[in-house]
Order: sequence, then C-alpha cells, then structure tokens
Amino acid sequence: MIQLTNLSKSYTKTKKAVDNLSLTISDGSITAFIGPNGAGKTTTLKMMTGILKPDQGEVLINSHSMKDNPIEAKKQFGFVSDNPDSFLRLRGIEYLHLMGDIYEVEFEKRIELIEHYSRRLGIYDTLNDKILSYSHGMRQKIMIVGALIHQPDILILDEPLTGLDPQSAYELKEIMREFSKERKTVLFSTHVLEVAERLCDKICIIHQGKVMYDGTLEVLKDQYPNTSLEEIFLKVTL
Repeated sequence: MIQLTNLSKSYTKTKKAVDNLSLTISDGSITAFIGPNGAGKTTTLKMMTGILKPDQGEVLINSHSMKDNPIEAKKQFGFVSDNPDSFLRLRGIEYLHLMGDIYEVEFEKRIELIEHYSRRLGIYDTLNDKILSYSHGMRQKIMIVGALIHQPDILILDEPLTGLDPQSAYELKEIMREFSKERKTVLFSTHVLEVAERLCDKICIIHQGKVMYDGTLEVLKDQYPNTSLEEIFLKVTL
C-alpha cells in the first residue's frame, strides 16, 4: 500500500507543483495517475520514490516512512522513470546484475527472472550490448526488467508505455495484471486515457498539483452520463 499525506512541493516561491496532496493506493489494485502536462504527476512520483524531498507531508510505502526509513521503503517497490537514459555505458546484462546486487537477489533466481522478463519484452538477445546502443524503447524495456528483478510488492511507472512496440506494450500490461492478481500494487502515470479505461481498477486525476478525482471509472462515469472519458477528463481539469 502507498499512503501520501499532505504532500507539497514548490520549485518557485509563487506556485506549488504539488499542493497538499493526499492519496492512498491499495493492495491488489492497478491505478492510473492521469493529468495534463505540468499537473504534478512526475513530481508526486519522485517524492513517492524518494528522488525528491517534499517541502511538507509524509510518504509511507507498505507502512515504511520514506523520511525515517528510506532504505526499507525503497525495497518495497520497483520504479521506472519517464527518462530511461541511464547507465548508458553499461551492457544490458551488467545493469540488470547491478540491480540484482542492490536488491540482494540470489544469483540463480536473478538469472531466471532476467531471462523470463527480457524474453517477454523482446530484449534477451541484446543483453550483451551497451545500453547506449539501444533505441528509446529498448532502454525503456531494460529499465522495466531492472524494476522487476527483486519481485517487488509495488510497481511504480511513469509513462511506461511511451516508445514501446505493440507486443511489448501488451506484455507490460499483462505483467501489471499479474501483479494485481497476486494482490500487489501498480501505480502508473499515463496520457493515454483508453489504456486507463481498459486496464485500471481506479484512476486518480491530478490538476495543478491537487487531486481532482480518486476512485473507480464506473463512479466517475455515473457522475457524467453519456460523456466520453476524454470529455470527462477535460471537464475535471478545466
């Protein structure tokens, strides 16, 4: 479970990127985090994962405080950022072993998981190549495999489908569904409303750093009868 309480973050003195945001993401759910550009999605995810320090508020990951016990909190999740251009001078397999070492994954188990997920995402045959030589989509895939290598209870993804080919996008969505069936937690940001509609149990709409809606699509659609999800989104974020 992810619990955010009264999170705020400002980059300037005049405007808050995230404004007193509170949110709970429950176990066994797939939740889409949606909002227009500049709404505060990425800032929220970076505070949630400990990349950014909030100006105020608290982040609990499976009851572990990101402020008071950050190492234990970070062990609970796998995170894929919106920028996969990291560790470019490592070979793919070197990066994955680095992730395995960081999370103390037993060697034989990590080999099994590396093969399983890299074959599913279509990059197994390129693991000995440097990440620098990868396309954007391939870099995205290697980061996804790295986030899965310690079999976390929580998966946090920032625009994970960007740049993926149709087969890999399908596999990632299946992985999300598998997480949910195992009572694990998935939170991902997206601009693709159709994906949110087909895949998610819940959606959270954020605008100007505040939560505008948090709940199921069914309840949201009941509030706006005979209206497409795209039109609802525009109404909520005006």
